[in-house]
Amino acid sequence: MLSEPRSGRLAAWGNALLAGLVSPDDAVLAVVGEDAVHRVVGLPGEAAPVGLTLALGRLRALGVQGLRVALPVPGHPLGLSGPAEFNARALEAEEAVVCVGAALGLVPEVHEAGPSGDVRVEVVWHCLPVREAPPADVPSLGEAERELAEALREATEALTRLDVAGSGPVAEAAVDAYRARAMASRGRDVLAPGYPPRAVRVLELAERVGALVSLAGGSGHGGAVSASEMAGRAGALRPVERTARRARVAAYNSVVEERGRGA
Repeated sequence: MLSEPRSGRLAAWGNALLAGLVSPDDAVLAVVGEDAVHRVVGLPGEAAPVGLTLALGRLRALGVQGLRVALPVPGHPLGLSGPAEFNARALEAEEAVVCVGAALGLVPEVHEAGPSGDVRVEVVWHCLPVREAPPADVPSLGEAERELAEALREATEALTRLDVAGSGPVAEAAVDAYRARAMASRGRDVLAPGYPPRAVRVLELAERVGALVSLAGGSGHGGAVSASEMAGRAGALRPVERTARRARVAAYNSVVEERGRGA
């Protein structure tokens, strides 16, 4: 959970484009980011892969009014509504975008090539039919914010119990990297134009919680000296990670949910 999901960028900037708040070129530039290129396959009416600019325009023509994010993992189909083929692809990628207004969804497939230090990343978005139904287990923005406040306390306490700072140079480097990431994220645009300040706040907090969970889960045994203690650590962190994922989805989807309430 340390990196921004591509589905989040596509949904956020796609929503800004659909609302007329950004130009197609600016939206696509933000979605692609540091990747080399993004293409879409399986788009209705297109026999061959197309670029993101054409794909977003075609989705609008097909009736798409908004884009939601799904961040599922095995046992937790967060943001999905079916059918089985789409859910399976989304679970494999651990992310997807679900269209509002047309029964379509997009799942990224990432290809990397090139030597270390000069890796070229190409992303193919597979457009597939989805079931028009409420997404699974997505909280409101208010619920997500309340849950995150408690989750951050739990993650911090778990990290302290692991005694990460005393578990060697690798863990110390991880702590330094987390702090540097927290500093770098201040002031950056974490969402596209049109999102409410509360969504930005929730997403930033969710990223902090996710970073703490990744740090605690990747620090070797930490303070755990027995199998039962290691199992207890994993059990304590699992619901915290789940809360952070739910909050990220709530933040990315908040614009669509607000439009739905207004309608």
